[in-house]
Amino acid sequence: MIHSQYDVIVVGAGPSGSAAARAVAQAGLHVLCIEEHATIGYPIQCAGLLSNNAFAECNVTDASLLHSVSGATIVAGMQSFSFDAKKTKAVIVDRGLMDREMAMDAATDGADFLPKSYVSAINPARKTITAQGPEGVMKIGYHVLIAADGPRSGIARQLDIERAPMYLSGVQCEILWDDDPEKVTIYPNASPDFFAWVIPIGDGRARVGLCGLTDVKERFSRFYSMIADKSNTNSMHQFVAGTIPIGIMPKTYGQGVMFVGDAAGFAKPTSGGGVYTGVRSARHAAATAIEACEQDSSSDTVLKRYEERWNSDFGKELRFGMRCMNVRRQISPQDLEQIVQIMNTPKIADIIVKYGDMDRPQEVISRLMLQPGMYQCLLPCMKAGIKSLIPFRKSSHLYD
Repeated sequence: MIHSQYDVIVVGAGPSGSAAARAVAQAGLHVLCIEEHATIGYPIQCAGLLSNNAFAECNVTDASLLHSVSGATIVAGMQSFSFDAKKTKAVIVDRGLMDREMAMDAATDGADFLPKSYVSAINPARKTITAQGPEGVMKIGYHVLIAADGPRSGIARQLDIERAPMYLSGVQCEILWDDDPEKVTIYPNASPDFFAWVIPIGDGRARVGLCGLTDVKERFSRFYSMIADKSNTNSMHQFVAGTIPIGIMPKTYGQGVMFVGDAAGFAKPTSGGGVYTGVRSARHAAATAIEACEQDSSSDTVLKRYEERWNSDFGKELRFGMRCMNVRRQISPQDLEQIVQIMNTPKIADIIVKYGDMDRPQEVISRLMLQPGMYQCLLPCMKAGIKSLIPFRKSSHLYD
């Protein structure tokens, strides 16, 4: 039964929304999660590659696990570079199963769910939303609203709140695959403003995808043809497309609302992944919502704590990642091929294995930039841009 008044309403039942709803419900508050799709977890718009830490943050069983990988290969032109940690560094999941398990856990802990429904209107002054779905038109009150409604956040649009500054388009399919099952393969030159990938998912299959700012369909077609020829297969299936927000929205709270996950622009600029930052931001939003309800105030003074929390947690990493992406976009395919050639040393591989972290890449990238060979290679491409990637200088932007 859906009630007419809730302490907290969460819009969106992806990992961020379900994590927020569960945390609020566990605190004993009355929470409703509204999901526009009939089935939680679909359509799938994710490569499903999660670091060990990201998967642990989701607090689910192993039911959605498909495969695991221990390393990666980077291919640029005729050059390639591989590293292998010889232990699981990331897992590949069935996002549909994982998302549904997170939602079920939230429901078990007391959250109400309203599927196949959307928010058609918001009145922040009266703290009410109008939801439409199979139950008809419903006006529901709330004390705090958490927007977990994805990169094109309808909540942000309705409240005229500025969103992420950049959006990537991505496409992906599954194919038969008989190459190295232990490594993800990255092809940066296939999409010069981001990259393409092949992710093995076990049982002789792989996910092949590409993200970029422009010409994504054409780039993907060329890339897929190359991979299909290499793997001697034409078995494309489970084709999906999606959008990745890059760049944090200028203000992630206001008018009684907090924005989490992709709705806030928390996807990592270095990889496009958003589950780790999404779930962590959801928990920070839930903690702030609980305080707001206890204090009977959802003013900006109270909700500002949310921004302080996520910023101290992963804000520096996202800003650093954005600078990395901007520098990467200045590098030509020829220069990138040279970079991969120079990286192809045991020392560089050891640094990546020892310090690499998919969710917090600042340390490993900074250490790589300090390697003499890397500096000589990158300097002609980046000039002053390289300075922003070295955090050991007082002038570095990382001290902002």
